[in-house]
Amino acid sequence: MPKNKLQRSWHVLYARSRFENVVHDSLLKKSMEVFLPKIKVSRKRRDRKVVIQVPLFPGYLFVKTDLHPVEHLEIKKTVGVVSLVGNAEGPVSVPEHALESLKIMACGDQFIETGRRVKAGSRVMVIRGPFTGIEGILVRQKGKGRVIVNIDPLEQFAGVEIDMDDIEVLPTIS
Repeated sequence: MPKNKLQRSWHVLYARSRFENVVHDSLLKKSMEVFLPKIKVSRKRRDRKVVIQVPLFPGYLFVKTDLHPVEHLEIKKTVGVVSLVGNAEGPVSVPEHALESLKIMACGDQFIETGRRVKAGSRVMVIRGPFTGIEGILVRQKGKGRVIVNIDPLEQFAGVEIDMDDIEVLPTIS
């Protein structure tokens, strides 16, 4: 096994839906260093509002490992574990400073916003709200997201401000 693979580093672990806490507790029992960032969110019940803790990244947690075959197998055998996140070359590590930053954010009481980065110029579709179904190009204007629909034959466009949570990136067509 290559020398660099035996260095202990943080890796992202993909877990079954709603099994993050089970995986976290199981890995702790196996004496592994594991981190499940959680945030407090307000949820509405029938008769009241409650504040609960939920994973910052649903379905994902972090484990510190050197990927030694025995330890790797113990991680994979854990109930609820789907896989270590990686590419064709194997699991990809997460920089230590990124995990330290996440730990600091998770300890604070400020609202933490998460999501995927959507680049200006991406083809998007509106998936919620009064403009559901609109397809267009995402343009950022004065810090706000706008979806622009081009009408090429007229050489005109129409644009509307959209909450970034209400759009989805469309796959690129080659």
